[in-house]
Amino acid sequence: MKKYIIYIAVLAVGLVFGYVLFGTSSESTSSNHTEHADAKPQMWTCSMHPQIMQPEPGDCPICGMDLIPATAGADGLALNEIKMSENAMALANIQTIIVGNASATDGNTMSLSGKIIPNEEANAVQASYFEGRIEKLNVNFTGEEVRRGQLLATIYAPALVAAQQELLTAASMKESQPGLYKAVRNKLKLWKLSESQISQIETSGKVRENFPIYATVSGTVSEKMAEEGDYVKQGQPIVKVSNLGTVWAVFDAYENQISQLKEGQKITVTTNAYPNKEFEATISFIDPRLNTQSRTVSVRATLNNNDGILKPGMFVTSKVNISKVNDSTSQITVPASAVLWTGSRSLVYVKTNPNEPVFEMREVTLGSKNGDNYTIVDGLSNGEEVVANGTFTVDAAAQLQGKKSMMNTENSEEIDATNHLAQVERITVPEKFQTQLKTVFDDYMTIEKALVNDNAETPKIAASALLKSINNVDMKLLKDEPAHSQWMRLKKELKNAADAISKTSDIKIQREHFVHLSAHLIHAVKTFGINQKVYVDYCPMANNDVGAFWLSTDEEIRIPYFGASMLNCGEVTDEIN
Repeated sequence: MKKYIIYIAVLAVGLVFGYVLFGTSSESTSSNHTEHADAKPQMWTCSMHPQIMQPEPGDCPICGMDLIPATAGADGLALNEIKMSENAMALANIQTIIVGNASATDGNTMSLSGKIIPNEEANAVQASYFEGRIEKLNVNFTGEEVRRGQLLATIYAPALVAAQQELLTAASMKESQPGLYKAVRNKLKLWKLSESQISQIETSGKVRENFPIYATVSGTVSEKMAEEGDYVKQGQPIVKVSNLGTVWAVFDAYENQISQLKEGQKITVTTNAYPNKEFEATISFIDPRLNTQSRTVSVRATLNNNDGILKPGMFVTSKVNISKVNDSTSQITVPASAVLWTGSRSLVYVKTNPNEPVFEMREVTLGSKNGDNYTIVDGLSNGEEVVANGTFTVDAAAQLQGKKSMMNTENSEEIDATNHLAQVERITVPEKFQTQLKTVFDDYMTIEKALVNDNAETPKIAASALLKSINNVDMKLLKDEPAHSQWMRLKKELKNAADAISKTSDIKIQREHFVHLSAHLIHAVKTFGINQKVYVDYCPMANNDVGAFWLSTDEEIRIPYFGASMLNCGEVTDEIN
């Protein structure tokens, strides 16, 4: 019995040791398997180029170094978040605001842009009442004032000569054939000859070869439609006369503004020619048709112009009082500069960490535009902090880091930073606008070539010229809202970078601002075009190893960010035709 007790004790001790040695290991292994099953796939990155993210080990596509495991969440950022340095924030002049509920009384006006045109209801066309040749035209130029009853033209009319012969013959037989006599006189009246003119022909017994045409209205000649010596048909227009005592102001309203407009609504109109003068008007017509190209409807108001100070063709702006919502409701508004509008999406950048420059791209739903603010229907909450100035720069930084951006909406760990501009869509604009943008590009190239040659004085001078060229780009040539919004934001960023370069002779600082200047000009050239083939170059080592782009007219790489010390770093990533 004692022997059996010893055997049992040894067996128990063995079981305990076996559990300690192998049981915990098995649990640990099982636990590890579970943890690995729940973990996200391992990503691989380059120690020199952290923007590179690949799902498998291998070589860095930029420098060829072995990829290392990327520490998931090492920076504490979500995939759609971006962190910027304080220096980059200062260079780009990035500013944020805290959004809040705006009461219905805040910004209860809406701005519309348009132009002055003649009042078509007051237009008149002076036509020839009979067929013939214009012997004398008394209207010398477009814009000339005419008065009702004024002699406009003298016409030789062979048919009228024959009709006068008939009149003289009928007058000699009016006692015996009064019906014929009356019919001939009425025929001449249909050709707009007055009773006195007909009686004068009859009394003199002479046939007139040339007949006058008199103005039937007073106004301004808006178009000459015939010249001396022209042979005109009966009813053919000679001149068009516009009475400019009243004019029309025609505005374009976008789809999200239509609900705020109605006929009979009071508006205030201002013009650049008289910035301190306001004109009161009433909306008289809203076009029932939507322009499918610009997504706008025409809104018309009639203005008194007795003083003649409003000229057709003038650009005007109107302020429209919009209907107020109930006091119990409120709405979130943001500055227009905070919104990136891609046509199908509206985006803002929200500061997610109040103590650090960490930003997240957020898609929002826009309401109406009131003045310089957009109403946010969905996507933002009261008290959130958004980027109000420098939004494009934050988006460019997100693109470089392969994060969500205006051009890329996917979680793009596998997207190479050099492809971030590939999805910029071309907007069709007038050739005149492209020519003006080409001048901006030429000034940019002067700066670039100087930086390539380590010259710090030329960029300072050329940047001042660049500022003037940017200001000379006529935004009024752009017809639709997407193009308008794109250029407004790009213009602001281009001016900020050019202004900073013009104020320093430190080539290091010039090159830092040239990074931003290049990013936004590439965006502008790809969006609008300049009627010239240019190359987009990229160097991953520039901008403190974050990478930077620039434009060039040659395929040969000559980098402006290092000068002679590293002249050929980089590659051509795109061609803009």
